[in-house]
Amino acid sequence: NMAFLAALEGVQIARVSDGDSDRVFHGHGHTCQEVYTVRFGSLERVPDLVVWPGSTQEVEAVVRLANEHNVVIIPFGGGTSVSGALQCPSNEHRMIVSMDMHRMNKIKWIDRENMLVCMEAGIIGQDVKRRLEAMGLTIGHEPDSLEFSSLGGWIATRASGMKRSVYGNIEDMLVRCTMVTSVGTIDRRVDVPRLSMGPDVQQLVLGSEGTLGVVTEAVLRMRTLPQTSQYGSVLFPTFEHGVLFMREVARQGACPASIRLMDNDQFQLGHSLKPDKKNPFAKVVDGFKKIYVTKWHGFDPSEMCFATLCMEGTKEQVAAQHKRIGQIAGQFKGLDAGSENGYRGYFLTFMIAYLRDFGVNFSFIAESFETTVPWSNVLMVCESVKRRVKETCVQAGIKTEPFVSCRVTQLYDTGACLYFYFGFSWKGVRDPVGTFTLVEDAAREEILALGGSLSHHHGVGKHRQRWLKPQISEPGFEALASVKAALDPRNVFGNGN
Repeated sequence: NMAFLAALEGVQIARVSDGDSDRVFHGHGHTCQEVYTVRFGSLERVPDLVVWPGSTQEVEAVVRLANEHNVVIIPFGGGTSVSGALQCPSNEHRMIVSMDMHRMNKIKWIDRENMLVCMEAGIIGQDVKRRLEAMGLTIGHEPDSLEFSSLGGWIATRASGMKRSVYGNIEDMLVRCTMVTSVGTIDRRVDVPRLSMGPDVQQLVLGSEGTLGVVTEAVLRMRTLPQTSQYGSVLFPTFEHGVLFMREVARQGACPASIRLMDNDQFQLGHSLKPDKKNPFAKVVDGFKKIYVTKWHGFDPSEMCFATLCMEGTKEQVAAQHKRIGQIAGQFKGLDAGSENGYRGYFLTFMIAYLRDFGVNFSFIAESFETTVPWSNVLMVCESVKRRVKETCVQAGIKTEPFVSCRVTQLYDTGACLYFYFGFSWKGVRDPVGTFTLVEDAAREEILALGGSLSHHHGVGKHRQRWLKPQISEPGFEALASVKAALDPRNVFGNGN
């Protein structure tokens, strides 16, 4: 589109590139299918151009030109999407521009009196955490992708973090945001805790996944950094005991900042990654601990599960939380497994993506997916999905036993988020990506059949798109289509999500 390129020369943009490496880098996200394709195949379609705007005004200028010249824009934050959202539609014949928001990474202002912070949408999670903590502040949002994901991406996918029990999900933190659309810029004039002015237009931005516009900045609630943090862990004889414990913690409103329950498979994985202790005395102590758990308390190593805790507040508050959780755990035969194991378990979450990518080197393809279910269905969904994955792997001709595990993460009064990890060796499999997608889709069908949600925080993207309409109803789907038509009549934000 030479007319667009000529017009773009008249706009002052921080950076523009049509280099092959930049285009490929911006043409995919982080699903295992995309990682495999980049490593061993080729992407069907990549952006034709990448732009790095430095301000809302520059974003507005590029979007205006794209609208005039019939160009597609795909917003790019941290590139951590696991829903296929960043893939360029293979049937799109118009010029595609990837809009990388990394240069828009400023904290614009902080209001300590009202505990608000305004940040540009390209700021990365770990930078938000580091900069605010240096000032004794926090927003408390810590998704698994904290190292790389961006504020704009959190808003666009309705993200959730490991500490949502105290700080909430991204929609609970968001006061207002600015989004540039092809027909103008959506914003709100006031930064107030709540308002009643009809349907909230800001809610259209949350979860829009780059289909309506580009988020450029946001105002969020913040809090004073907790005086202290303490990790903890609890061992349970079975996953059922652990689930009942989690339900009781939620029922009593006793959730610490983070609480997560690993099933036995994930517990064994985490244990296998624990570094070997060279101190002979430490090994002896560990041996006595094992005897205490398995012989004295009768825990079966092939059945036991493990909960990790992160408690925050004053020293007195943390001590009270630890005592209360210990009392609840005792009702379900839970044993205190110590702070070191809690710390390791908490940070295992950040390692999973690295392990997944490392596994590719050894012909192992793996991914995570999540859902929310009511408390009454937690055990059934965990067991049924794991069984469905194993059955589908056999039917698909996978010769080795797949790895599949379940974790109970974010807790709510009425239910919980379930996080599944599964993978298999693709040796002898003709089409690893196609086979993996077949198994993943079967697991998703099982979740939906048992009353689970399409997604808790990963979003819909392209991978889960075909299930969206039945989940939200025909009128609901048409309402979203009407919003799209009003805000983006020429489908400038045509990423196909």
